[in-house]
Amino acid sequence: MTFEEFAQHAEAFARDHDEPGTLSLRHLQRLVSGRALGTLRPATARLLERLFDEPIAALLAPPETTASEDEDPTAELRQLLAAGRRVDRSTVTLLHQQLDAIRRLDRQLGAFVVRDELKAKVRQVERLTSHSLAPGTRESLAALLSEMHTLAGWQALDLGDLSDAWQHYEHSRSAAAQSDSIPHKAHAAAEQAFVLIDAGATGEAIDLLDDARRRAEATSPRVLRAWLAAAHGEALAAHTDRTASLHAFDQAARLVPSGTTDERPYVALDPVHFARWRGHALARFGHPDAIAVLTDALARLDSSFVRAETALRVDLATAFTATSDRDEARTHADHAARLAAQVGSVRQRRRLTTILVAVF
Repeated sequence: MTFEEFAQHAEAFARDHDEPGTLSLRHLQRLVSGRALGTLRPATARLLERLFDEPIAALLAPPETTASEDEDPTAELRQLLAAGRRVDRSTVTLLHQQLDAIRRLDRQLGAFVVRDELKAKVRQVERLTSHSLAPGTRESLAALLSEMHTLAGWQALDLGDLSDAWQHYEHSRSAAAQSDSIPHKAHAAAEQAFVLIDAGATGEAIDLLDDARRRAEATSPRVLRAWLAAAHGEALAAHTDRTASLHAFDQAARLVPSGTTDERPYVALDPVHFARWRGHALARFGHPDAIAVLTDALARLDSSFVRAETALRVDLATAFTATSDRDEARTHADHAARLAAQVGSVRQRRRLTTILVAVF
């Protein structure tokens, strides 16, 4: 189970068995990490004992290594190879579902809540990938690993750590190459371009995205090609090439699906997300349509996309600043600042500081 799934399971177990103990997501993460918790509440200890049918002292004790494992240096390798042989299509599907659950938590609660869980999942899939020898299985796991690293890279980017983000995207590109999937290769490269944009290397970002689009053109899903075109448009906007940027967004608009899709690699792109993305570029240019496009996107945005709303409100503050409407700019900037603090978005706080100085 993911941490969230187990916390929900514990809550249901407590309710069904009249146990007063509780186990929050954060409490569970601290238990698993081994960080100091102080005295564990007796009711929580009893709940854990009933869940696992083990005394709490045994549950919280450090793991033990058997003598036979110490004496046999090949034991771990044999165990990992055996685990690799047990990976089948349903296993990969389950791992994708767990990644999707982490994505939902990440977009709603912020990277700092699920970053450790994602890193643990990355290590797990890395071990399975490197010990899976069946044709097709290794490639499927590598594609999954590529997506995990792109999410980890995006989290690092949002937390303001460009070096860590770059390394995750490098790992993503390596895993994508191992998957032999052109869509995953294009997606991993395109994601890395956002590090270049934030680092001010917009020319290199444009080149990287242009290459990714050409590679993906013939064999990639329609939604990914739309996402790549929109990403290209953002890089061009950051490079202040207004005409080329708007042209790229026009190309993307012709490819955007009417609803969500389950294509791999995963990208969050539907008419609403496309509108906020295009609105971001329009706000950069001070385009008169920016406010209408962004306001409409905000009204239709799924409330679970808290980080996306944060960025959207920064864009609205930028757009209102361009029209000298300081009151509206301040309203959206203040709201964005509150959301950025809630989800721990260093990236959006920096945008507020550097772009919206005029508001304050």
